[in-house]
Amino acid sequence: MAKPVILAVDDDASVLEAIIQDLRRKYGANYRILRAASGQAALDTCTQLQQRGDEVALFVSDQRMPGMSGVDFLEKVQKVYPAAKKVLLTAYADTEAAIRAINTARISYYLTKPWDPPEEQLYPVLDDLLEAWGEGYRPRFEGLRVVGSRWGAMDHQVRDFLSRNQVPYIWLDPEREGEAFEWLERFHLDDRKLPAVLFPDGSSLVQPSQMELAEKVGLRTHAQKDFYDLVIVGAGPAGLAGAVYAASEGLKTLLVEPEAPGGQAGSSSRIENYLGFPSGVSGADLARRAYAQASRFGVEFLTQCVTGIRAENQYRFFRMGDGHEVSCHVGLVAMGVNYRRLEAPGIERLTGSGVYYGAALAEARACRNEQVYIVGGANSAGQAAMYFSQYAREVTMLVRGESLQTSMSKYLIDQIAGTSNIKVEVCSQVIEAIGESRLEALRLSCRGVEQTVPATGLFIFIGAAPVTGWLPEQIMRDPHGFVLSGPDLRVDGKLPHRWKEDRQPYLLESSMPGVFVAGDVRHGSVKRVASAVGEGSIAVQFMHQYLARF
Repeated sequence: MAKPVILAVDDDASVLEAIIQDLRRKYGANYRILRAASGQAALDTCTQLQQRGDEVALFVSDQRMPGMSGVDFLEKVQKVYPAAKKVLLTAYADTEAAIRAINTARISYYLTKPWDPPEEQLYPVLDDLLEAWGEGYRPRFEGLRVVGSRWGAMDHQVRDFLSRNQVPYIWLDPEREGEAFEWLERFHLDDRKLPAVLFPDGSSLVQPSQMELAEKVGLRTHAQKDFYDLVIVGAGPAGLAGAVYAASEGLKTLLVEPEAPGGQAGSSSRIENYLGFPSGVSGADLARRAYAQASRFGVEFLTQCVTGIRAENQYRFFRMGDGHEVSCHVGLVAMGVNYRRLEAPGIERLTGSGVYYGAALAEARACRNEQVYIVGGANSAGQAAMYFSQYAREVTMLVRGESLQTSMSKYLIDQIAGTSNIKVEVCSQVIEAIGESRLEALRLSCRGVEQTVPATGLFIFIGAAPVTGWLPEQIMRDPHGFVLSGPDLRVDGKLPHRWKEDRQPYLLESSMPGVFVAGDVRHGSVKRVASAVGEGSIAVQFMHQYLARF
């Protein structure tokens, strides 16, 4: 396979030569660096590259060019190489045009000339963009393969686990690709026992458990040490932020997550109101960046579930799913929430076989040209609707309320209104999911009128349900299961009898001293990514105050 291409475009020969030299010095070993002196010449080059099957990773284009501006070129090339990252080079006076182009031409970033020195002004930006592009780049015949039916619940779990942990794989559905049977025969596997995960080294796993799969793909499932300064439960935005801040300040940190970094936010197709990302960022990309940042500071990640917490003197003990205990000075409970289950006939039986909780991005491409239904009216549902609209023939949002205004951000409402294949049905709900081995139809109630409609995909985003039943009684929760902390521990103005400390609880401290809580699982939290990140960061400061007392 030829190296991926970086294509620079500028009509000024001296500026173009400077760009090429900077690009070759940093990226020449891994990419082919090509040039074009105009937008039309660049489009011609792209046509030739596409005919040869070459991939373009990055376009770097000047804005002010005769005949075709940089924005016009990047907008046109979007149709040829939609996955490529696009950088616009602008003069200071062109900043407004560059910002508008984030939406119109879908540019990834704009840089104001000059970018000297490139080590500070150019390379950090391009490094991030190329790393993000590389996450989605799939060279032919590389990576592991998953053979399984689209409608198999276990197959969905395997693909979802791999996708959310950003493990590259190729999915082969025997109902769609005859190649699937060739691979099963090559590995001497029975097509009646699926899913099968095929590895490049010739090994395979058939109907693997999550822990088996985690171990095989290289995720850590056993803690390296018996003692840490801090143990964090949950690798959502709050847990990741807590890990970054704690480890950067010298705390030996273990982060335990049973599924994948990012939590519920990690499955979001695009977050557009998070500070510092003007063109938005996917939950998976945000989680990937946070994971890399935490790893750089020495955080140890563990793919496991936590089944209990106990206190003994100044130590806290966290019991893992395999029965092993890990001790620490302080703990952080940050496992977020799950979507509330939808109570309707057929839903539970067809979950994983056409009915999914959350965005289930692993299913998006399989929904191409199909009718998709989304239940929910908050931001997560709106983000999913925008994502699925790129693949599905039509996306219908089923909203119980009378409008989206009370539950969804304005920018998302405007985007949905401007997307022709998204339809919003208010005062609507699912009465029944219909199908034998997979979802085939839905019975709906829309403004009191019942109807049955064909459907192959139902994605549910309703409410927030904390999974805190495993916590000990010593950690107080509200009637809905959210963890109480700080001032919320008081009942009628008094601290509970179980609080034995000669001090007031810290702001994010639970009723078990030394165990803190952050993010969506906390009683009274704001269900936003930025809020969760803030709480995870702030919790570390209270941990230091707690530790200073010993």
